[in-house]
Amino acid sequence: MLIEGARRVGKSTLAEEFARNEYASYLLVDFTRVAPGFRQTFLDTRNNLDEFFLNLTAAYGTRLIPGNSLVIFDEVQLFPEAREFIKHLVADGRYHYLETGSLISIKKNVENIVIPSEEDSMDLWPMDFDEFLWALGEDAMSELIRRSFELRRPLTDDLHRKAMRLWREYLLVGGMPQAVSAYISGRDLAAADAAKRRVLKIYRDDIATYGGGDTDWIKAVFDSIPAQLSKHEKKLVFTEVEPGSRSRSYEGAFAWMREARIANLCQRCTDPSVALALSADPATVKCYMGDTGLLVSQAFSAGGRSLSDVYRQTLAGDLSLNEGMLAENAVAQQLVAAEHPLYFYSDSSKVREDRMEIDFLAVEPYDNAAGKPRVTPIEVKSGTRYKTVSLGKFKDKFGSHVGMQVVLHPRQLKADGDMIFLPLYMAGCL
Repeated sequence: MLIEGARRVGKSTLAEEFARNEYASYLLVDFTRVAPGFRQTFLDTRNNLDEFFLNLTAAYGTRLIPGNSLVIFDEVQLFPEAREFIKHLVADGRYHYLETGSLISIKKNVENIVIPSEEDSMDLWPMDFDEFLWALGEDAMSELIRRSFELRRPLTDDLHRKAMRLWREYLLVGGMPQAVSAYISGRDLAAADAAKRRVLKIYRDDIATYGGGDTDWIKAVFDSIPAQLSKHEKKLVFTEVEPGSRSRSYEGAFAWMREARIANLCQRCTDPSVALALSADPATVKCYMGDTGLLVSQAFSAGGRSLSDVYRQTLAGDLSLNEGMLAENAVAQQLVAAEHPLYFYSDSSKVREDRMEIDFLAVEPYDNAAGKPRVTPIEVKSGTRYKTVSLGKFKDKFGSHVGMQVVLHPRQLKADGDMIFLPLYMAGCL
């Protein structure tokens, strides 16, 4: 099994915790630390597995038990030959194998090796709101929110206010494990911010180191994310990133950011149906930060008291700040964690009555169609006063393709025919 994910998202910690809990013994090879001599020995003994395992266990002082030991190749992208060798290790059958990696599929990390067909993979994302609640010891609140969603029954007013307060904390802290850990020790937003800035520095260093010929484009897009999301229409306008640029110039940058998991790309769907990918327009995208907490630290770069004011105002729900940018980014993060590909719909018709924009599209079973899948349009509202004109236009235009319509807002849960209004903290329940 290969665990893929952004840097500092907790892959190594997860792998070791799993190994400790589920196996009699484990051995972790961290390719950020191994010496060149070890790599050479690794290569030299590949054709003699008895000697290979003898060298491995001697180097790490670990006894491996056939059928009950796990070997972890940590940061395997730094030694692609080890990833290729998994084919033969699995065929040998003595032990189980777990790999972790970031930037695992960029050209530099896969050229000249054969990707083993025996390798399964899973994605590890930053913590979603549910996991954030668990980290805070709010397991009961997490369970109550999910039960409320399933029963379509709102929380009591006092619990709703508490849930919204926790949601705003999540907007600021995000789901990077080090930032969450720094925060929960004393609800210390400054400590969480310092942890997030260290992660942002790592991401920028990775862009410079691994971006190749697309480095300048990647950096330009990455740095422009807060400005693009702060606009009313959050589509990425290439000429605003770099004057005179075109979408084709950014294809490599988008591919790199997708592989690095540092951004969540949302493509425009031109003809919504249950096969959203068939009408996706890769040239028209919204680019969300992979973690909303990182977006906050990138967008509000001020230090000292001004940064404290940003945090205080957001916790208080002060809409003089662009909470809409944070809410929409956080919803994108929850949808990705729930394995929804990101799509949106927009119509910029010259006829004003035809113009509309739907923040997200999902495909969900629809009760009024005997449980068959239908397109679910999702609108994100950060304020308590808003209109749902676009949802009505979307329903009129696409008719039978449309199932439930969802509004995510700061207020209580409410159902109204085919439209359901959900508190923002229920985004991960979709």
